Order: sequence, then structure tokens, then C-alpha cells
Amino acid sequence: MKVVLRILERLWLPVVLIAVWWVVSENAKSVFFPPLSRIMEVMVKDFQSGVLGAHVMASVGNLFAGLGIAIVVGIVVGIILGETPKLRETVDPLIHFFRAVPQSALVPLIIGAMGMGSAPKVFTIAFACVWPIILNTIDGVRSVEPGVRQMSLAYRVPARLHFTRVLLPSSLPQIVAGVRVALPIAVVVMVVSELFAAEQGIGFYILQSSSLFLLAQAWAGAILVGVLGYALSELFNLFERRLLAWHYRSNNPTAARSATTSKRK
Repeated sequence: MKVVLRILERLWLPVVLIAVWWVVSENAKSVFFPPLSRIMEVMVKDFQSGVLGAHVMASVGNLFAGLGIAIVVGIVVGIILGETPKLRETVDPLIHFFRAVPQSALVPLIIGAMGMGSAPKVFTIAFACVWPIILNTIDGVRSVEPGVRQMSLAYRVPARLHFTRVLLPSSLPQIVAGVRVALPIAVVVMVVSELFAAEQGIGFYILQSSSLFLLAQAWAGAILVGVLGYALSELFNLFERRLLAWHYRSNNPTAARSATTSKRK
């Protein structure tokens, strides 16, 4: 029952807004703002024909590939920089410079240099997402308790184990926060990268529909991007709660004990 109430608390507002949009737009005559019923009809039709499904799979593949590369590079670089203050001070201006550059503005340059295909899209997503992960990983490494570091040095823990058993778990909450920030960036850059020299993807579907004046299809693609972003955010929240369950229990031991007691009863 609690799960159902929690789901209703999260979904009632989107459901109400969709219902209002459906009713208000039902008799719309504007070419640029077609009725929501027409948009959904077109979306279902293109999914059934396999056209929209192929574009979604291409976009999601690029997104996960780029985000995965950004996570690996961001964690490794962030841990190294967090552990070496002199190196961090040297590269800190460069990190903040590239972080401040609008990532969408670099998309045409990257695609022009790397050509068509999925490789420039993946690189663009990875390049846009890596900076918040690096910065959060650095903060996580720097916030490791001094006592934990001293114990690791006292017991002469090997460097590999120090990184994987001490630094990585201790900085994991900050790393996950960085990935959470990078996820919506990945969705935005994914769509923008598919507006240039692309042959597939949701962004290409939206651009092609707009150029052919198929505005219902263009709206369908835009709505699909929002649904995809929301779904990925909710899935990541579930993953985060499972991955960092130990962290939440340590921050709220009273709630953890009461939950354990209720389970035993």
C-alpha cells in the first residue's frame, strides 16, 4: 500500500497536466500545435512501423556508450587528481575552462572533425559528461576521513587496494552525485548531436519531421525525449538507492534500526 501511495504522489501531477493538455488541445486548429491525441496517434504508428523504435535504440546506444566512457574516465582522472594536489592545481584551470565552454557549441566542430556515424556522437556525449564526474570525484576523494588515510598508510595497504577499497568506496556518494548531474546533460547533448550530419536518432527524427513540416511527428519526438529523460532519471534513482544503501543507513541509523525491527516483526 505504501508503494502504491508513493507512486501516486509522484505521478498525479504529470497525469493531471497530460489530461489538461489533451482536453485543451483536442479542438486545436493551429498547424504548429497539433492536438495531443494526434501526436500520440503518430507516435504509436511510427513505433508500430519500427521507424521510431530504430531511432530510439540508436540514441540510447550512443547515450549509454558516451556516458559509460565519461564515468570510467571521470572516476579514474578524478581519483588521480584528488590524490595528487600539485597535479590538481596544475590542471584545475583547464578543467574549469572546458567545463565552462557550452558543450552544444562544440557539437558541429566535433562532428566536422570526426565525420558522420555514431563515433562523434559518443565522443560529444562523453566530453560533455566527464567534467561533473571528475569534479565530484575530486571532492569525494578530498573528503575522505584523515583517520582512514592514516590507517591505510599505517598498514601499508598496496596502492591498488588503497584506490579500490579505500578511496573509491569513500568517495562513491560524490561520484554518484556527479553521474546524476551528467545524466540530463547526456540526454540534451545526445539530441543536439543528432541534429548535425546524422542519419538516425531521436534528434534526427525531430529535425527531419520539422523540415518536412510533419509537426505532429516533431512533437512526438520532443515528448519522447522528455519521457526518456524522466525514465532514465527514475531508473538511476532506484540504482542509486541500492548502490548507496549502506551510506543512507549510516547517515540515518535510527531509521535503519526501525526498518530492521519492523521487518523482524
